Amino acid sequence: MTAYEVMVIFKPQLEEEALANAVSRIEETIKNINGEITQNDHWGKRRLAYEIAGFTEGYYLLLQTKLPKAEVQEVDRVLKISDEVIRHMIVKLDT
Repeated sequence: MTAYEVMVIFKPQLEEEALANAVSRIEETIKNINGEITQNDHWGKRRLAYEIAGFTEGYYLLLQTKLPKAEVQEVDRVLKISDEVIRHMIVKLDT
């Protein structure tokens, strides 16, 4: 398994319940592909450095994960099709 950092920015108008559901969906996706979440860091609502899709704020989530190399594309695919996500990035960590 390889260590990755997954940064996700959610839409700012999401209510707490919808945000919690979106986060749990991402976590379940990682667990279903035999991945492991080593650290879960909610940064909360922050101002964006620049406007993205008309949004100037977003809810930030940072996950430290261990994923099989072949399954990283599945996490990327799920994040791309999520309506709640306005931007995401998956970075391989040097260990």
